[in-house]
Amino acid sequence: MTKIKLADSKVTELKQVCAKFDNQKNELINILHGAQELFGYLPAEVQEIIAQQLSVDVAHVYGVVTFYSFFSMSPKGEHPISVCMGTACYVRGAEKVLDEFKRILNVKIGETTPDGKFSVSSLRCVGACGLAPVVTVGSKVYGRVTIEEVQQIINEYQ
Repeated sequence: MTKIKLADSKVTELKQVCAKFDNQKNELINILHGAQELFGYLPAEVQEIIAQQLSVDVAHVYGVVTFYSFFSMSPKGEHPISVCMGTACYVRGAEKVLDEFKRILNVKIGETTPDGKFSVSSLRCVGACGLAPVVTVGSKVYGRVTIEEVQQIINEYQ
């Protein structure tokens, strides 16, 4: 894995995020949210700094980051696409919709297109089961999505 170089100013801001929560271990999730807002994702280097600031093992930070689907360890695209795979969505064809996004964008789940425009992920439940299958692009929600509509959704953001 390639190490990234964090700008000194960003490291300072990250330490300020930790300090805002008094470097308390029990504030890890809040700190991770702040860090992800700052960097857009949580690379290993960011997790290491957080672990140092909170005096916890990096493995503990990594465990929390990988447990919660909201956190990402790789950069998301400018337009992150998420397809709900909860029971209602799955039963109504979400897997085919997800496959169509992957096919058209030529990416796998968790990947970002080479131009940085789109990333594709799946999630457990959006909480809009009546609109199944549900797709989100950023904060915009699309309901009752069919595979025929996938290209139209992508075109909105091209």
